[in-house]
Amino acid sequence: MALYEHVFIARQDLSNTQAEGLVEHFGAILADNGGKLVESEYWGLKTMAYKINKNRKGHYAFLKSDAPAPAVQEMERLMRLHDDVMRVLTIKVDAHEEGPSVVVQAKNSRDERGPRPPRRF
Repeated sequence: MALYEHVFIARQDLSNTQAEGLVEHFGAILADNGGKLVESEYWGLKTMAYKINKNRKGHYAFLKSDAPAPAVQEMERLMRLHDDVMRVLTIKVDAHEEGPSVVVQAKNSRDERGPRPPRRF
């Protein structure tokens, strides 16, 4: 089986639990077709660079999978048909990186710095 990384953007009007439910749903689709979801990260509601389907924001999710190609194709097909998913990106990788993704690492480093000082005008 091959290793893949997937990122998808869900509509902004979903709740956080609904967006995280999509991750579980698509992980189950992989499992039903002979693959497995190695790791998943919910990156949260983020502002996009440009509007997609009249949405300025989207719920971003990142998945790492170990699955055969037909399982990934079926998951992508169902993602593209799902009304709540706006964009999908799948990349085949040689090996999964250990630890959290770069997005989560950047968020954690911002949290460690503490609150910003008040702005003065």
